[in-house]
Amino acid sequence: MKFIKLTAISAAVLASTAALAADPVIVVDDNAAVAYEVEPVAVAYQAEPASYAYDANAGVVSNTTGAVVGGTKGFFSKVVNPASVSAEVGTLGYGANIGWSMNEKTELQAGWAGGDVADLFGGDFDADDVNYDVDADFSNPYLGVQLRPTGNWFTVGAGIIVPDNDFDVTANSKGGTYKINDVSYNADDVGTLQGTMEHRNKLAPYATIGFRPNITNNFGLFGEIGAAYMGKTNATVNATDPENVVRVSNGVTDIPSGLNAGQVAKLAEQELEDKDWLEWLPIVKVGATYRF
Repeated sequence: MKFIKLTAISAAVLASTAALAADPVIVVDDNAAVAYEVEPVAVAYQAEPASYAYDANAGVVSNTTGAVVGGTKGFFSKVVNPASVSAEVGTLGYGANIGWSMNEKTELQAGWAGGDVADLFGGDFDADDVNYDVDADFSNPYLGVQLRPTGNWFTVGAGIIVPDNDFDVTANSKGGTYKINDVSYNADDVGTLQGTMEHRNKLAPYATIGFRPNITNNFGLFGEIGAAYMGKTNATVNATDPENVVRVSNGVTDIPSGLNAGQVAKLAEQELEDKDWLEWLPIVKVGATYRF
C-alpha cells in the first residue's frame, strides 16, 4: 500500500509540473492521493510608486502610499471646498470671509474688511481741546478661528489682523483759535491744520464673542463684538503756511507767540500721538452666512 501511495503522489507531482500556471493541492487519505488544480492567483500592482514604513516592534514593512495620497487629497479637498462664505459690515469695514470646518465645533476663517468707515466712529474726535474731522481708509485682512464651545449658536473667535488703516484728519478751530497745550493760537495765523494718523502695529490680535443662528439649512445670520489691539499711533500734521508767525490770544488781545505755524502744527501732532486714538479698536460686526 505504501508503494501505491508513493507512486500516486509522484504522478501528481509530475502532472503539476507540466501545468506551470497553477499550483496543485494534494489531499491524501488512507487509500489514495488526489491532486486538485488551483485557479491562477490574480495579482494587482499599484501604478504609483509605493512608499513603505517599517514597524520595528512588529518586524513588518507596510505600504503607506495609499494613506499619504488619501490624506493629501482630503486636505486639498477641504481647501478647495470651503464650508461657508459670509458677508459682513462693522467697525473693521465692509467685507467678506471664507470658512473651513475643522470639526463640528471649530471653523477656520480667512477674510478682509475695509473702506471708509469713519462715520461708524462718529466722524470726528477730540484730542485734548482740538476737535478733528476724520476720513478713514481701512484695509483689514484677517485670519482667525471660530469656536462653538457649547455646540450651539454661541461663538468665541480669536485671530490676527494685518491692519493697513489710514486716517485723514482736519482740525476745527473754536472761537477763532486752536487751543493746544492750554495755549490758544490764532487760527488765521496758523491756517488749516491737516494731517494723517496710522496705528503702529503690523499684526493686531483680536478676540470676539457672538452668535450664529441658522435660519435655514444653508442660510444663517451672525453678530460679533470684541476688540483688536492696534497699538499706539503715528501722526503727521501740517499747516497751510508753516513759516507764518503766529500770535496767541490772552482773552483780551493777541500777542506774538514766538512760534510759526509749522511749529504749532508739530505741537498738535504730538497731542494726536499722545491721544492714542483707537489703540483698542472696538469690533462690532453683523452679517449673513451661506453654508454649502
